[in-house]
Amino acid sequence: MSDETAETIRYEAPTRREDATTGQQAHRTPTRRECVTLGGAAVGGALLAGCIADSDEYGTPTGTTGDGAYSVAMEPMGEVAFESPPDRWAAYCGGFADMGVALGQAETMTGGGNLNEYYTYVYEDLPGVSAPTEAIENYPEVRTKEAFYELDNDVHLYDPQMLVNWFDWSRSDVTEITENIGPFFGNLIFRRSDDWHDYRYYTLYEAFEAVATMFRQRDRYRALKRFHDEYIGRLRAALPPQSDRPEVLLTYEHTAEPSSFSPYRLDDRGTSKKQWRDLGAKDALDGTDIDQLSTTNRGELDYETLLEIDPDAILVRGHERKSPREFRDVVLGYMQDHPVGSELTAVETGRVYRGGYLHQGPIHNLFLTERAAKQLYPDAFGPVTSDTELFDRQRVADIINGEI
Repeated sequence: MSDETAETIRYEAPTRREDATTGQQAHRTPTRRECVTLGGAAVGGALLAGCIADSDEYGTPTGTTGDGAYSVAMEPMGEVAFESPPDRWAAYCGGFADMGVALGQAETMTGGGNLNEYYTYVYEDLPGVSAPTEAIENYPEVRTKEAFYELDNDVHLYDPQMLVNWFDWSRSDVTEITENIGPFFGNLIFRRSDDWHDYRYYTLYEAFEAVATMFRQRDRYRALKRFHDEYIGRLRAALPPQSDRPEVLLTYEHTAEPSSFSPYRLDDRGTSKKQWRDLGAKDALDGTDIDQLSTTNRGELDYETLLEIDPDAILVRGHERKSPREFRDVVLGYMQDHPVGSELTAVETGRVYRGGYLHQGPIHNLFLTERAAKQLYPDAFGPVTSDTELFDRQRVADIINGEI
């Protein structure tokens, strides 16, 4: 991925486009894919004028016309207008893909940009909920213009600024896909440490609300939001006092024999740390000058530095394809045999765990929060190896399946 810092993208979709086969431009009425405003620029002339009204906060519909047109806001795109809910869609990461599944849209997902890190095994615990398996298997790395043309989606749940900064797209590339295929509607929300991201961030449920509004599935969103809020409230009520909570170090190291670790700070409000913040985790890096992983900071910690910090628990990301037992046998086992790593308190007590996903959506978050609660507070919620369930799987499945 590129470390280049680029300006925030603004788009302007025209009312005509070049024919992909003839290279000629033909005047025509804008399609629903082109009924878009981005950054306040009017698109589609008279058609769009009837679509837009004042916007509610966090992406609620801004207005409708007789034919059901509506618009939704999300930075860096601004207002994006639709004549009807998208029939075909792609999501860059597992977080936005999980939002689509939570809203009952799994069957219409066609692919994504980083689906190798989209963990769908949690759906096996939800009766009647299935992963978009065909999309994952056939199109897990949709990152080129050619792939976007091939899938011909109505909307792309990608942050276009991420395409520019990580995959060397130009602003004209983004505009071309917006004009000729469909709009972008996404925001890189899993972390907040990239210098190029100089526009608004969203919490998990703010982004989820915007996506729900775009799909016209706000009833499912509201039901899951209520369920989530009650669930987190119950867990928080059972937390031990601050003085009894362990200091934890969240890291990334995907190898089976870790020799160094990339640090994360829990005070970064990205969605990938949501469960730790909700559970009041104490960050072992508080009070240090250690910066967290970002596009521009690729610093790593060696075992000697870890020993100076000596956290009570270590949460290692990059191992979600391993079972808990395999992780303990392979990764923790290696650390136990390491001459310095074996001196760490977390290694001595066996409190080294898988650290969860970088990209989590609302369904993922329910399961990851349950796992985290057991990892950090086994006296309150049971050991992480137990089968104790902290939330009602059937109720979540009912909401996803439309039984609200």
